[in-house]
Amino acid sequence: MSDENTEPMTLDEMAAEGDAMDAAGEEVLARIATLEAERDEMRDKFMRALADAENTRKRADRDRKEAENYGSSRMSRDLLPVYDNLRRALQSAEEADQAANAALLEGVELTMRELISVFKKHGIDPIVPQVGDKFDPNLHQAMFEAPVPGTKSGHIIQVSTEGFMLHDRLLRPAQVGVSSMPAS
Repeated sequence: MSDENTEPMTLDEMAAEGDAMDAAGEEVLARIATLEAERDEMRDKFMRALADAENTRKRADRDRKEAENYGSSRMSRDLLPVYDNLRRALQSAEEADQAANAALLEGVELTMRELISVFKKHGIDPIVPQVGDKFDPNLHQAMFEAPVPGTKSGHIIQVSTEGFMLHDRLLRPAQVGVSSMPAS
């Protein structure tokens, strides 16, 4: 809208105005590029924070489950001698006169059953190797080696004490004697 008193722009003036508009446009484009870069950086930080939060949640769940399953391992280990003593009491009572001590023997058997029930409830399972089984260093502890005729080297010849697992972890290895009979 040109008014009658204004003179038309010269080509140089129009070029100067166009250059000014181009500079303003470049400024806007530069500002947009800066804002996009900031947005991308913030998105990256957000995604990393989200991943960190998820990893922390997973780690907390894993730690909670581990504490739930294995937090009682010290007390469980402390109860194993009680189990061993009850087992020995039952074994010695079998050899002695059972009629004279029937009530005492029954009480010891009930106590042993209750202890085994509590062990099962809390994920404690016995490792009961048999004579003739192959020695497994992941489950057994060799207390001695002896060359026993009629046995194979590396096989169990005697079981001293049972071992125990707490869920999938070894609580105590079974203590065994192992044959060292040389191959013939």
